[in-house]
Amino acid sequence: MSPKKSPASTGSAPDDVYPGIQAERVQLLNDDEVAEDGAYVLYWMQQAQRTELNHALEYAVRRANDDGQPLLVAFGLMDDYPEANRRHYHFMLQGLADVAEALAKRDIPFVLQRGNPAEVALRLAKEASLVVCDRGYLRPQREWRDKVAKEAGRSVVQVESDVVVPVELVSDKVETAARTIRPKITKHLERFLAPLPKATLKDTTATKVKGEDLSDVDALLDALGLDDEVPVVRLFTGGTTAGKKVLRDFLSDHLDVYAEHRNQPQTDDVSHMSKYLHFGQLSPVYIALEAQKMPESENRDDFLEELIIRRELPMNFVYHQPRYDKYTAIPDFARKTLSEHEDDEREHVYTRAQLEDAETHDEYWNAAMREMKATGYMHNYMRMYWGKKILEWSSTPQHAHATTLYLNNKYFIDGRDANSFSNVAWVYGQHDRGWTERPVFGKVRYMNAAGLERKAKPKEYVAKVDELEREVEEGS
Repeated sequence: MSPKKSPASTGSAPDDVYPGIQAERVQLLNDDEVAEDGAYVLYWMQQAQRTELNHALEYAVRRANDDGQPLLVAFGLMDDYPEANRRHYHFMLQGLADVAEALAKRDIPFVLQRGNPAEVALRLAKEASLVVCDRGYLRPQREWRDKVAKEAGRSVVQVESDVVVPVELVSDKVETAARTIRPKITKHLERFLAPLPKATLKDTTATKVKGEDLSDVDALLDALGLDDEVPVVRLFTGGTTAGKKVLRDFLSDHLDVYAEHRNQPQTDDVSHMSKYLHFGQLSPVYIALEAQKMPESENRDDFLEELIIRRELPMNFVYHQPRYDKYTAIPDFARKTLSEHEDDEREHVYTRAQLEDAETHDEYWNAAMREMKATGYMHNYMRMYWGKKILEWSSTPQHAHATTLYLNNKYFIDGRDANSFSNVAWVYGQHDRGWTERPVFGKVRYMNAAGLERKAKPKEYVAKVDELEREVEEGS
């Protein structure tokens, strides 16, 4: 179902539905009316798992106030989100516990119920006058919202809060590269990089709905039917509170060398924001506004480029490319050249199991795999090298693509999102151009250990990973 036009503006400015909520963020998903006999406004929170700078939440509060109704915020917790495991759920549930506590301070009821998210939303929508939802771009997320819009029997309003500039406003096609999408985003930034005032809910009547207890995250995890092969990571804590602290530390202690060190995997001058953005625990608008408070510099500009342009290019990709997770989604030139070199002799060929166990001849690659397995994170420069080598060491590019996605989504805390699918596709030529032709890769970009040694200090990176593994082992 395609989103419909934005509701008429009721805010103080012509382009705002409410103060700080731009009209393009708000879309009607169906033609149903508001149910006059509804007991509350329902905000079905699924992607924007936070209470700060959450346009969907603030829209729902204002609609409830306008209609003189209470508000119920609900989250649907399924046991079997595709490729998710205990590592991912642990980080997410830490964040949802943060949400519950923050909403309680605002006298806003919150309930977490187990089940398919769309079914949870439909169940609670039966008593609602209006359903407000946030937005996700992946296939399951879009299917949930389509189902709710079709079956709720009352108005369903979607409010975008996890990109700076809404995707449809930016472009109506898959963009070729960052250079093509950058001007299309940049021209809207001044308007969309705006603070969002919080509203006070007027009717704080507690809606009596049973839900899960978030006071003991580990106990709730034990109750879910999760894949527990991949251990929980204790190095990182989920939630808005933890994410804001990580951001403050980055801006104060690491931003001043970001441009110099962003491609130096032996350092740790990175923001670690991707995992908080993945679960919607921090808003990209919030992060950008905080960064803009820092003195203007190349470091700040590079960080904002990564946060906005380089992150919203993947959103464009998965929104306009329905096969975003398939090998067939990569550009025609890349599939053609890789096909022409599919039978080239490969010096090394490893099975998926060997790769997963970090059993290759390349100590740099093995360190990257070990970092990923131990911490749920890998320095971005090593992610590029890691992916390119899987392509080089696999029997076919199709098998390599499937293996890269499998490992990416299994171990990364921020796996299984638009950036993951786009970044994996980049390994195979997406958002890139043709390069000098060579064996195996054809005209797809190539990376090797010599280049890594020339541009960074990978031996120091290996030592860093050794230390990280010791920290994880001692903390487990």
